[in-house]
Amino acid sequence: MKVKSGASIERFSTPQELFHAAAEEVIRVANQSVSERGRFTIALSGGSTPRNLYNLIAANASTSLPWSKIFFFWGDERHVPPTDAESNYRMAKETILSKVPVPQANIFPIPAEDADASSAAKSYEQTLQKFFAVERGKFPSFDLILLGMGPDGHTASLFPETPALKEKSHLVVANWVEKLHASRITLTLPVLNAARELVFLVSGADKAAVLHEVLEGNAPPEKYPSKLVLPNHGKLIWLIDRAAASELSESA
Repeated sequence: MKVKSGASIERFSTPQELFHAAAEEVIRVANQSVSERGRFTIALSGGSTPRNLYNLIAANASTSLPWSKIFFFWGDERHVPPTDAESNYRMAKETILSKVPVPQANIFPIPAEDADASSAAKSYEQTLQKFFAVERGKFPSFDLILLGMGPDGHTASLFPETPALKEKSHLVVANWVEKLHASRITLTLPVLNAARELVFLVSGADKAAVLHEVLEGNAPPEKYPSKLVLPNHGKLIWLIDRAAASELSESA
């Protein structure tokens, strides 16, 4: 079903159905990307919904995917070491990366252990520029970027009315989030919008009001940054469960 942004939205009765659909989409895009371009590049998301997705892929596709041709990156990271319980990298390692035969050289975590968040962001930007062979001022095209959405409408670590929303040239920035009293390291909107495909995973009643605002409301996008995810040429898919969709109109 199409929404006003030109994206497609798929509704599911339960979170479990959402996780299965997301896993099928990841596997489909992975195989298609390897067939067409010889590799699959994915940027992972943190959060509880992706955790269930990663567990599902590890359980059902550990022997069927071309792991040697899959390259893992992250859309954002908390400014914590990789061993920290809050680390998005640690969550992905525990749920999927340690359970599948992916070469260590194919895994590119954000170096959030760096005491200087800006230095970590600069280092990761250089990693992306080198891997994707893009010049300064150009943006890589990930095959797939997974995204979540917070109850305040943020995605990746692009929080409402924060400096990163205005970034036009960098690939990665350290974004100071006042309400968290912390920096988050995040891909920028130009990188998100350059992807071949983006998939939002949204589950739970606590997301219903903000999902309605993002997909159907008229508030300025700076207040709900998920509204600013508008691919230049790629595909945008919203996978949502019944609880998250409860305030949407029937036509959405």
